[in-house]
Amino acid sequence: MDWKLLFTVFATIFVAEIGDKTQLATLLYASGAEVSRLTVFLGASLSLILTSALGVLVGSALSRYVNPQYLAWVAGVGFIAVGIWTIVKA
Repeated sequence: MDWKLLFTVFATIFVAEIGDKTQLATLLYASGAEVSRLTVFLGASLSLILTSALGVLVGSALSRYVNPQYLAWVAGVGFIAVGIWTIVKA
């Protein structure tokens, strides 16, 4: 196992997920007085696992047909565009 890659992916995704709409939705579900926190945790965890699995599968498939360097550039430009859009809308 590539521990450096594991830590990099963990840190990047962790920072990206803090305070996003997924975390806020989970917070709202868990705030109900009559809800099982374990059920909310398991539901949120399973959904994040599934979306991550889809990302890995799609990324692997795309890398067979598209140069990974191009994918990195497109992702980078996409993140910058979302950041600029967020600043403009603020």
